Amino acid sequence: MAELNEEWLERNFPCKQACPVHTEAGKYVTLISEGRFREAYAVARRPNPLASICGRICAAPCEAVCRRGELDAPVSIRALKRFVTERFGVESMVDFSVLSEIYGDRTGRYPEKVAVIGSGPAGLACAHDLALLGYGVTIFEAAPVAGGMLRLGVPEYRLPRALIQLEINAILSLGVELRTGVRIGKDVTLSELKAQGYGAIFLGVGSMKSRDLSIPGVEYDGVLRGIDYLLNVNLGYRVEMGRRVVVIGGGNVALDVARTAARGGEQTNLQRNLSIVQAMDVARSAVRFGARDVTVCCLESEAEMPAAKDEVDEASIEGIHFQYHVGPKRIVGSDGKVTGIEFLRVARVFDENGRFDPQFVAGSEFVVDTDSVIMAIGQTGDLSFLRPEDGVASRGGRITIDPDTLATTAPGIYSGGDAAFGPRIAINAVADGKRAAKSIDEFLRGEPRLSEREQVEVVIEPRWDRELDFEAIPRQKPPARPLARRIGIAEVEECFSEKQARKEGSRCLRCWVNTIFDQQPSLGSECILCGGCQDICPENCIEIVPASRIALLPPNSRELAPVLIEDHRVGAVMLKNEEVCIRCGLCAARCPVGTITMRSFHRKENVVA
Repeated sequence: MAELNEEWLERNFPCKQACPVHTEAGKYVTLISEGRFREAYAVARRPNPLASICGRICAAPCEAVCRRGELDAPVSIRALKRFVTERFGVESMVDFSVLSEIYGDRTGRYPEKVAVIGSGPAGLACAHDLALLGYGVTIFEAAPVAGGMLRLGVPEYRLPRALIQLEINAILSLGVELRTGVRIGKDVTLSELKAQGYGAIFLGVGSMKSRDLSIPGVEYDGVLRGIDYLLNVNLGYRVEMGRRVVVIGGGNVALDVARTAARGGEQTNLQRNLSIVQAMDVARSAVRFGARDVTVCCLESEAEMPAAKDEVDEASIEGIHFQYHVGPKRIVGSDGKVTGIEFLRVARVFDENGRFDPQFVAGSEFVVDTDSVIMAIGQTGDLSFLRPEDGVASRGGRITIDPDTLATTAPGIYSGGDAAFGPRIAINAVADGKRAAKSIDEFLRGEPRLSEREQVEVVIEPRWDRELDFEAIPRQKPPARPLARRIGIAEVEECFSEKQARKEGSRCLRCWVNTIFDQQPSLGSECILCGGCQDICPENCIEIVPASRIALLPPNSRELAPVLIEDHRVGAVMLKNEEVCIRCGLCAARCPVGTITMRSFHRKENVVA
């Protein structure tokens, strides 16, 4: 047993370090490949109270650093998370029994109450962790429904509303109270909450306000703001639009707007209750009377677009058009209503230093005819609820916080998520909520809580047995609903089958298993320089070279039979490229004297510092 070196962990477990809540992605991916689905769900759910939601919409920063991506393509980590949540998550109704195994019995309760403002991912995560720590928590939500931008911003074809409610119900089952339709600053102030006995407050109000374009014509009828459009659609209100729609923006929100508009955009409660037959009638009517023609126009090139490539590809499949390297100059209208938008060609978006500095081509104006324009160029926070007596500072539409503790400038008030950092991905907001809960606990207790100290257990694998062709397995793509059936709120992406999931899980390189070179004369495991490991390595990541060719050995390196003669190093040095190694174990199997072993490093949990 050895204490885990954080620098070593960061280098050897990149997927875990890239995840804002440090989910052990490789661990649950491998458990899936072994058919141990319940254990896999426990690993995925332990650090993430919104695991089922993240299994559908997470931007998956873990995949961006997955070492398998250096070989061909990263493991489909997010889709595999969905696979196990569908079996054991809130949508399976098995979640509560698994949670009792993860958290055990909760006995202690503290007298202090905490108010959480906003029921988005940051607020939900904060409430979840505080409830587990033993605090009474009340969530205050201005909207008539809980979920924040998960509920009001993400289209239902990506994230079912029933699933969001199940995740919320699981958090409420911990004793959390939810009050919807309560607007902070109007129905109740922060000072009044303190007077009501709330010992601490978390502000997770998000960024629910669309940014405007400062161009002529934005006042015309038919010009909409992206966030406002999504909020209205997701609350079930009818949004009047023409057949031709132009969406301005190149981010994921712009694509959500475009794909929602192409579907019709009016997701009323009646539509959610349509039978399959009625839904098909809607589809036939859309074809008969002409579906909307939606075009996304952005400053960037296709390669520069900030939107996820998968989202762009799906939008293209659904018939969304794109115009790249164009910037809006003015909105054209007649009789108070939009009729088109004038664009300029873009010469470049970023300057020589990579900073945003769009330059336009003079005289390149052209007009795109349209009936509706939706501006999806970003969002900011609405902090009008803050009063001078609250003592909470803000700047540029964001609440000022200590980046380490998430404390605001007012004692006992904390903030995180988009309200403090600006628009980011959902898992970042979850991490903020969890970090704020820890800070609030330390504030209310008056001392830091003892944290778990990570340790590792080193296990020598007696026989490293893997499918020899795991490196040749291509990335499995989650199945998708056929284009003809993408109607209204129907979910587009579907779940892996068990066969697909286990196959995809087997692609993981298992970065916690490492090749160890350890020669011990007493055991007869001295390297004999046969070169078998070098010959059999499929990735050419092992090389035995004369020591004289090495100018400087790295710290703690081990030479093979080194000898110094007249201050010159002779003998041999074994070099191994850890970044290229795929952990196949062939070198260990080939080694005739046992110099090379495969050792796995397992995280030991519940070790209190």
